[in-house]
Amino acid sequence: MAEHHTILGGKVHVYKRPNSSSWQCATYLAGRNRRTTTKEDSLSKAKEFAEDWYLQLRGKLRDGELKTGKLFRDAAKLYLREFDIMTQGQRSAKYASGQHARANGYLIPFFGSMVLPEITAGKVNEYRVHRLEESKALRGKPPARSTMHQEIVTLRQIFKTALRHGWVDHLPDFSAPYRASPKISHRAWFSPEEYRQLYEATRKRVQDPKQPRFRWEAEQLHDYVLFSANTGLRPDEARRLQFRDVTVIEDEGSGQTILEIEVRGKRGVGYCKSTTGAVHPFERLKARLRPDGGPGRAGSRTASMANGEWHAPGPTDLLFPKWPRELFNAILEEEKLRTDRDGRPRTAYSLRHTYICLRLLEGADIYQIAKNCRTSVEMIEKYYAAHLKTQLDASAINVMRPRSKKKTVPKKGPGRVEAVRLAEEA
Repeated sequence: MAEHHTILGGKVHVYKRPNSSSWQCATYLAGRNRRTTTKEDSLSKAKEFAEDWYLQLRGKLRDGELKTGKLFRDAAKLYLREFDIMTQGQRSAKYASGQHARANGYLIPFFGSMVLPEITAGKVNEYRVHRLEESKALRGKPPARSTMHQEIVTLRQIFKTALRHGWVDHLPDFSAPYRASPKISHRAWFSPEEYRQLYEATRKRVQDPKQPRFRWEAEQLHDYVLFSANTGLRPDEARRLQFRDVTVIEDEGSGQTILEIEVRGKRGVGYCKSTTGAVHPFERLKARLRPDGGPGRAGSRTASMANGEWHAPGPTDLLFPKWPRELFNAILEEEKLRTDRDGRPRTAYSLRHTYICLRLLEGADIYQIAKNCRTSVEMIEKYYAAHLKTQLDASAINVMRPRSKKKTVPKKGPGRVEAVRLAEEA
């Protein structure tokens, strides 16, 4: 049983935890429990420390330096609990786990013991500095800008929870000081020439794979490139897609054969209509036998089929059960397409950007593109349309105002009488 003593009429408790040589002290002041370690092994010295500590707290409380209120740790726990219950089925499990990881891994260790009114804009900036210094010491480089942004978003959500429950009366300023607005950069995409180069390279890999056992992955990658660049699906949406979500239809408006896709992604369930270029890749995916993950997967297709280790896809099978990232990156490296001209790396997401840019180049309506891609017109104008030279209308830019004709003012000449005299003399 832990040793326990009281001083100052029971206002301060001095105790020792099991398996610890140092004494701890605790008190209840200004609406909450407060405790600290005395770092003393001697009981008498620990009591002296505890008495001084309590009197300092009383002095801070009298001078208004001791902040009162709910702890940040309590607000964070309440936020995570409410978030998990209220967003079931609305946010992905990965996003929810990220919120927990950011709160428990970074925010609570730094802010946890602070009361909410104590966390000001200055404290938020101290957190940014702490994260930058910590990351540089551990990994040799600062956290990515998006990482810091996500952590500040989580911090803001925690404070909004506290505000709703009346634990704070305002939100601190979360904006980053000393930094101008971030540069709006064009998303890495494939120009029409680069896109042709890419799909011709993936087709060549299908016809001549490095090893016969990799033919299935090469076929899948080739159809993924064509499918994504003709639908504009996000990578997570494409990998979540099942065969029952895709229907080949005759479009009434255009009279073309296209795909009608029921998309399940970060915005919930939406719909997409492809271009005609996505139909043949989908039909090949549907007709292609798929490995069931058995040991024959590494062998030839003929042997695997004979052993019953390949099967035709069913309605609930995924179109793309595996993303051959290594093969995709290898082809990009071989074709010198790994980065764009500004050094931004190209990924599977670049195929979505390619779809949007190619549609804009063809003169498609920006509102219809936004609906089909389940995004906003503002996002497309900000990250895509503003960087395409074909969106600039030269006829509207190079307008020349017609010049007005100058009025000729007659010079002063002789009067009527003088003119008659001159005529007679002539």
